Amino acid sequence: MNHMTSDNLRSAFGGESQAHMRYRIWGNLAKKEGKENIARLFLATSDAEQVHATLHFNALRDVAGDFPVTSMAGFGIGSLKENLEGAKGGEVFEYTQMYPAYIAVAEMQGEDEAVKAMRYAIEAEKVHAERYQAAIDAVEAGKDLEVETVKLCPVCGYIAFEDVETCPLCGCKSGLFVEY
Repeated sequence: MNHMTSDNLRSAFGGESQAHMRYRIWGNLAKKEGKENIARLFLATSDAEQVHATLHFNALRDVAGDFPVTSMAGFGIGSLKENLEGAKGGEVFEYTQMYPAYIAVAEMQGEDEAVKAMRYAIEAEKVHAERYQAAIDAVEAGKDLEVETVKLCPVCGYIAFEDVETCPLCGCKSGLFVEY
């Protein structure tokens, strides 16, 4: 494996992924300001950045060659079960290690909004890990995930597999949830 190329692809993947999200957020803000065409430009560019991220992600497979999935350090290039396990592991890391450390710093610095955002993330990540485990269990049984609905709370990131009246994490009304 060419480690320099691999590192560069990971870095490019991260940058393109962040640009994708940044442009989506800015596009939504432009739309709220009534600037539909600027919003469309941001959203189209966001999708272009996703194309770039996907190209980099796929190129990592070529660079990795015959190296095992574990050498991909969280990129989850493997079987469906391995990808689900990697996703679950990332969620568990976030709520057990990353966010608690970040919250400690934000609390020390008196950054209440940052603490609030990260506490929502911790609780949502716990649910995400549970959802991934349910998917792992389904794959191990040779099935797809058996759910009627998949809905996202737009306030805190909670994912519901069932109908709820309000988000159990933040209290958002279910009518605002995004359905997939």
